[in-house]
Amino acid sequence: MLKQRWFLYATEFFSGITVMAVELGASRLLAPYFSASQIVWTIIIGTIMIAMALGNVLGGRLADRNPNPDRLYLRLTVAALWIAAVPFFGKYVIALISLLLAFTVEGQFLVWASFASCLVLFVFPLLLLGTVTPSLVKYTMQNLENAGKTVGIMEALNTIGSILGTFLPTFVTIPAVGTNATFLIFAGVLLLLSLLYFLSCGRHRVRMAVSGVLAIVFTVAGLRFQSLAFWQKNILAEEESIYNYLRVTETDTTVSLSTNVLFGVQSVYRKDGSGLTGTYSDYALAAPFLAGLHQDDPLQVLILGMATGTYAMQCNRYFEDASVVGVEIDSKIVDLGYRYFGLPEDTEIHIADGRSYLSLQAGTYDVIYVDAYRDITIPFQMSTQEFFREVLAHLTEDGVLVVNLNMLSESEKGIQHYLIDTVASVFPYVCSARTGSNCELYASRNPHMAQNLEDAIPTISDPALASLMSRIRSNLEDQEGGDLILTDDKAPVELLGIQVIDEMIQEELDYYREQLAGKSLKELLEWLS
Repeated sequence: MLKQRWFLYATEFFSGITVMAVELGASRLLAPYFSASQIVWTIIIGTIMIAMALGNVLGGRLADRNPNPDRLYLRLTVAALWIAAVPFFGKYVIALISLLLAFTVEGQFLVWASFASCLVLFVFPLLLLGTVTPSLVKYTMQNLENAGKTVGIMEALNTIGSILGTFLPTFVTIPAVGTNATFLIFAGVLLLLSLLYFLSCGRHRVRMAVSGVLAIVFTVAGLRFQSLAFWQKNILAEEESIYNYLRVTETDTTVSLSTNVLFGVQSVYRKDGSGLTGTYSDYALAAPFLAGLHQDDPLQVLILGMATGTYAMQCNRYFEDASVVGVEIDSKIVDLGYRYFGLPEDTEIHIADGRSYLSLQAGTYDVIYVDAYRDITIPFQMSTQEFFREVLAHLTEDGVLVVNLNMLSESEKGIQHYLIDTVASVFPYVCSARTGSNCELYASRNPHMAQNLEDAIPTISDPALASLMSRIRSNLEDQEGGDLILTDDKAPVELLGIQVIDEMIQEELDYYREQLAGKSLKELLEWLS
């Protein structure tokens, strides 16, 4: 088989595809637990590059020491088996690492947990894949005169494979069949290459190769994929899109959407059809009243971060003449809205990035609702001074911007203070209301926002809505701008988000640390039981 150059070239090509497919699969596997932020991407890319570099060095030494190709294709087989095991055991490894680190690290939990998970799950198979290129160069190089040509062809094939390995998972396999199946598909490609090699090399190796492949087949057939949130019940749907991990869960009274395994709810729908959900979107209903409108006035609303349409349906329920336009970058979330959340088919929704859509529009709105912040994956381009200037240009004279702030820090320089100061640097009047773990921020040119809300409360026909607006009015706090400004040039929203996550984790663990302090192993086991 080694006399067939096409086979060696195919090995190089498909190993390049697999490396990038595993890298992208790693990001999707880790994102529901640790976010899809630039920080997590940096950790994944850095860790994998280190593994590949070490693999290149190791592969060169092994090729010089013992150029037997059996060893290379055995390494490919082991790498394939490891990659194929990731969908079945990866989530448990991540959960265990997260639990251990939660009790041992004092800060930067997300960084350490994502790094440790990436290290355990992906360094070993990618180190083995890193040995491919130097080994194949050894087998294909006939003399020094064609050394440059040989190395160039191998590097070109690896690069072309890497390009395809970037596009295929992102646009084909992950959206179509999911991350788990993507790992299995590309692991299967490596297994097939190894099988073809061993089939050409004698009966003993054939038996070994066939036995290995059959073991994988039976293992896969005997197992089924579990939810990433394997401890959670009542899951209606669990899907993946180009942008997000998506999970729909239900209780006796509600249906909810989450894009993160560990925390956060992006949309809530009440099965009884009532308008108020008991979540932050209820507080955004104050925006039309703050703008001086009443329930029978025409209302123009733009939602940047439509999700499954909770706020859009609330506006249509409580305001007789509401015209709502929704913008959502993830079409699969909108599809879930139609299937599980009662989103009307005739709702005007644009699949686009919120800021890009806004920059292309000429109209103005009474309310612009920004609900695009999910855990620490805050799109920086929708958190900057330049963005909020664009929003201001698309509001009517008394129009109101409402922003859902979902990451609240105890620090005087927490992320919510940056966002408040940034909004206040653009809008002359800013106020806020706490909604439990969230904060709704309202901004306008109109200095009479609070008075408008107070005047509107007696006219509200729905008692529950009137009561909620009264609470919001009593809890409104005026916000003065400061110097913590986010700009398109400098917006460290992810580092600020990590700070909040560390605070949340430490707060939750303080109780357990107190309970465990000074306990012996026997006492610890008794406490756990």
